[in-house]
Amino acid sequence: MSIFPAERTAIVTGAVSERGIGRATVNYLAAQGWNIGIIDLDDGLCKATAKELVAQYGVQAHGVGANVGDEASVRAAIDEIEAELPQVVALANVAGVSSPVPYLELDAAEWDRVLNINLNGVHYATRRVAESMVKHRIGRIVNISSVSAQRGGGTFSKTPYSVAKAGVIGLTRSTARELGEYDITVNAISPGPIDTDIMGGTLSQERKDELTKDLVVNRVGSTRDIAAAIAFLISEDAGYISGQTLNVDGGLYMH
Repeated sequence: MSIFPAERTAIVTGAVSERGIGRATVNYLAAQGWNIGIIDLDDGLCKATAKELVAQYGVQAHGVGANVGDEASVRAAIDEIEAELPQVVALANVAGVSSPVPYLELDAAEWDRVLNINLNGVHYATRRVAESMVKHRIGRIVNISSVSAQRGGGTFSKTPYSVAKAGVIGLTRSTARELGEYDITVNAISPGPIDTDIMGGTLSQERKDELTKDLVVNRVGSTRDIAAAIAFLISEDAGYISGQTLNVDGGLYMH
């Protein structure tokens, strides 16, 4: 069993949106005693969120503005976080964008935008963090895919989003295989309908009821549902789980 250092840091990308999965995740992890590194587009909001975590949970936290779709930007942000915080043990790749554009109206710019942020961004952060995890021979990486990748869409977002999120599952499996010898696990979470802005804004009760019809539970998901799954997969106790995709989707996709 892998033993974590007493002081350990989790980096979360896409963590400042008040209603987002990333923000719920940093709060959940800080409450468990994780020190938190935050990466998002707005440097000021990253630093403000970090201050809130320090004040509320008494952990160490540091925020850096960066675009996950720009490798140099991501590497510089993680360099800074590592200089400020204890050993990075975990990475949660949460940053992502939606894309409701129908396939027949899709242009190259939208395709590239969605693939770059939702797939390349996961790779860039993973690649940089893996360098440090390999040195310490311990690490947990969790990527956010989507039920859209497994069902071929059928959600708010359409084809480029589904393609990128399917790529995340492939990236998860192959990096799990390559990094396993260094006691690094890599897993994906595939959320179903979650009440976040990536679903097209705040969900009305009518829309929630409509989405629930396809589920085997009687509600749409919350950001806390995903945060809790991330917390489990980056825990010491999850060291025998790697290369897996955990569906947190209310039973929408059974496989």
